[in-house]
Amino acid sequence: MEHARLFIAIGLSLLVFIVWNFLFVDKQKETLPQQAIQSEQQSNKTTGITEKQKTPKETTPLKTQPPLKESPSEPIKPSRIITVNLPLYTAKISEKGAVFKSFVLNKYRKTIASDSPSFDMINPDLSQGTVRIGFAGNSFEGIDDAMFSVNLEKDSVDIKNKAKEISFSWTSPKGVVVEKTYLFSPDTYVISLDVTIKNGSDQTIKDNLTLSLLKKGPEDESRYGFEGPSALINNKLEQIKTKKIKKQDVYPGKLTWIAVQDRYFMSAIMPEEAVDASMHLDINDDKILKNTYVQPEQVIPPGEQHVFKYKLFFGPKSMTVLKSVDYDLIKAVHFGMFDVLAKPCVWIMNFIYGFIPNYGVAIIILTILSKILLWPLGNKSYKSMAAMKKIQPLMAEIKEKYKDDKKKMNEEMMGLYKTYKVNPLGGCLPMVVQIPVFFALYRMLYEAIELRHAPFFWWINDLSAPDRLFRFDFSIPFMQPPYGIPVLTIIMGVTMFIQQKMSPPAGDPTQAKMMMMMPIVFTVIFINFSSGLVLYWLVNNIISVAQQYYITKKNV
Repeated sequence: MEHARLFIAIGLSLLVFIVWNFLFVDKQKETLPQQAIQSEQQSNKTTGITEKQKTPKETTPLKTQPPLKESPSEPIKPSRIITVNLPLYTAKISEKGAVFKSFVLNKYRKTIASDSPSFDMINPDLSQGTVRIGFAGNSFEGIDDAMFSVNLEKDSVDIKNKAKEISFSWTSPKGVVVEKTYLFSPDTYVISLDVTIKNGSDQTIKDNLTLSLLKKGPEDESRYGFEGPSALINNKLEQIKTKKIKKQDVYPGKLTWIAVQDRYFMSAIMPEEAVDASMHLDINDDKILKNTYVQPEQVIPPGEQHVFKYKLFFGPKSMTVLKSVDYDLIKAVHFGMFDVLAKPCVWIMNFIYGFIPNYGVAIIILTILSKILLWPLGNKSYKSMAAMKKIQPLMAEIKEKYKDDKKKMNEEMMGLYKTYKVNPLGGCLPMVVQIPVFFALYRMLYEAIELRHAPFFWWINDLSAPDRLFRFDFSIPFMQPPYGIPVLTIIMGVTMFIQQKMSPPAGDPTQAKMMMMMPIVFTVIFINFSSGLVLYWLVNNIISVAQQYYITKKNV
């Protein structure tokens, strides 16, 4: 029995280690083969692009733009800010660069407060804006500080019933015209973008157009979920932590989309067609993250033009929303190694919410359904634990009789287990089987945007945040702000303690103390978890205690 209890203790210790390692220790992301990286770096030294990008595409004659001689620079004028109002969002675009300076999502608030303003996806500190264009080879000067002209007289436009185009145009000193035409639709977060290059100069343009997403990076990179640049390359999701960018900043391949993500929202660039291109990453000392889509090289002779077509997405990381976008953008939502379990849980939770509009109740029902699914396995394990309690006196006699002969004692113990058909490790099975479900629900409940600011009852007004009853001005050890009483977490710890007391006692005093420490360790770990996850674990424990009590009484 000592060995059995030791295995149980080791198993539970391993679970704590796995939980801690999964949540608080960074994982090493697999990088591309060294040969590919070296090849890419060598290519960048000479051209700044990859060989795969050097495939000219068809151009069309420029009928309305004759070749222009070098013209004097336009006088500097103040840039206008164009406000675009739609039902889903309000966007502000600056004439300088024709970039987005603000993107406010009307259906999402910044904080839980009732008077909180709507959430702006673009940080005010991001003075450069986002969706910037450029050329990898710097074919002509002025594009970085280009002052575009917009085809609107007013500074504001409302789009309610039908889609509307807004076009920005800039002419370089050498006569190259760059146009950025946005097409806004009132019922979607997707924006069409056409970038037209009209070569009105007397020289051939041979370069790679670049389109960049910029975002203020996280101050402290989350260990709970992914935040940062990502892309779908060769139909495989790449998620790069910001601290890994200096080790590798170029990712070539067949790009379907590139994006920058945070916990609940994302912005993305989707070329009209997935082609061999590259993603270039950069983050500066001010934590400004830049994710750039580098087009294959394009040749545009004098007097001709080429149109580059993209789709943009600014919005929530909702599986329902992203599935409607196409371009496999839904693959941006990834819940870790147990993603295959987590995504069905999101669907079931939302299905329940459709009938009972309270996500706390939906989590409880989801937990009950998962326990029903694992009920037979739980019964078998609790029967094994009940049988272990029955033979405790016989085990004590064997230990006393053969205390000086460990080999003989173990042989007698194994014979006792065989006689009474007891599996000494059977009680660990429910915990072990729950590990994949726990991690799947953990990531899902942490990152599912449906739970953002979702209330449950009383003091739990945000299922995506830790539960705190009252607020304290002083810090509490192991607790992240806000500081308060983690009532739900404490109750969860109590249920774990009750469950531990119902289990067969360990024969070794050291093992017994270790087992009794488990509820305390888990309670400390859970105090900073989202209340939605704590609610799941609490309900799971309550059902497990009831099931164990029933099986134990039945087999007495």
